[in-house]
Amino acid sequence: MSAEPDRPDTVDAEIVVAAAREWLGTPYLHQASARGAGADCLGLVRGVYRDLFGAEPEAPPPYAPDFNERRAAEEPLLSAARRHLIEAPLATPAPGDVLMFRIVRGGPVKHCGVMSGTDRFIHAYAGRRVIESWLNRWWRGRLAGVFRYPGSAPWRS
Repeated sequence: MSAEPDRPDTVDAEIVVAAAREWLGTPYLHQASARGAGADCLGLVRGVYRDLFGAEPEAPPPYAPDFNERRAAEEPLLSAARRHLIEAPLATPAPGDVLMFRIVRGGPVKHCGVMSGTDRFIHAYAGRRVIESWLNRWWRGRLAGVFRYPGSAPWRS
């Protein structure tokens, strides 16, 4: 783990969304975090962090696609978010927020993305690429955590 990078005092949510949109179209590649070349969902969130702050606070260990299914009692993705992001209200995600999902109800968190609009979010879709999707009832029913990047200012209407 490295030291926390220098950060700006505030980062507007609009800047977070613009940074995430730069990743649209990046091919899905497990464990990757290279805009335009390959990313998984965690790689996208990590890449936006680097775009905002210049460095990541820690590098994730190697992980298999089913990493959380084999350690259901642990929550490595949620724990890392709690270490480096600011927890926000689950009921009111806003553009610029990092969203964490439990794909299997009652299972561990194993997917994430960045809220990009009132009912939209950007995420790396396995087998495809980084896309913008509707935050529909299926996704909302699996929402397990909402976080803000450090220094994020709330979305302005």
